[in-house]
Amino acid sequence: MPADDKAALQDLLKAASLVLEFARGSSLEELASNQMRLSAVLYQIIIVGEAARRLSPQVRQANPQVPWADIIGMRSILVHEYDGVVASEVWHVIQRDLNQLIPQLETLLQNL
Repeated sequence: MPADDKAALQDLLKAASLVLEFARGSSLEELASNQMRLSAVLYQIIIVGEAARRLSPQVRQANPQVPWADIIGMRSILVHEYDGVVASEVWHVIQRDLNQLIPQLETLLQNL
């Protein structure tokens, strides 16, 4: 695996972990009403998507269990359709998707 892929996976894992850290202890309503916290969470989700986008096609193809297209698509929505972001969808990403993604990323990095 090229060094760039390893760095992208590390960035992806760090950003995903930060999302969970920033959202810890809050509810959907609290997150939606706290602009600073919400902005921090959204920024890290953008980094998750950008790091996934930077991975080589070989890494993405070799790991189809990871929903790369969805991850990259979320980044595109947050960057280009920021005025249509729905807090409940972001909450869903935090509560379900990242909790599944982080172990997958840890396994990928361990197998380098």
